[in-house]
Amino acid sequence: MTNSEVMTDPGDCLFCKIAAGEIPADIILSTDSVLAFRDIAPTAPTHALVIPRKHYADADQVAIHEPLLLAEMVRLAGQVAQLDGLVGYRLVSNKGAIAGQSVFHAHLHVLGGRVLHWPAG
Repeated sequence: MTNSEVMTDPGDCLFCKIAAGEIPADIILSTDSVLAFRDIAPTAPTHALVIPRKHYADADQVAIHEPLLLAEMVRLAGQVAQLDGLVGYRLVSNKGAIAGQSVFHAHLHVLGGRVLHWPAG
């Protein structure tokens, strides 16, 4: 595993700074390894982000290097949905700028609270 496979530059990473408490966020749930917080530009009534505290560039890298951490992210996403009373929700993980990833720290979007149409793109 090379450094470039796992890390972009965590020193400049917005989500690393949120996880460290250096930048405020509307925290929903937190564990030792995962954090869930409200998106600052929501696209649905519930729009939360679930991130690992450890820096990985995307969810693929989490799955490769720490699959149980990815499972913890999905579990916490489900808890967010339950807390918000969602009967259904969507989990989204974008990989790469072409797919809409704008922060290169692994994260899941939890979307719900309204009808979510398909296809999504």
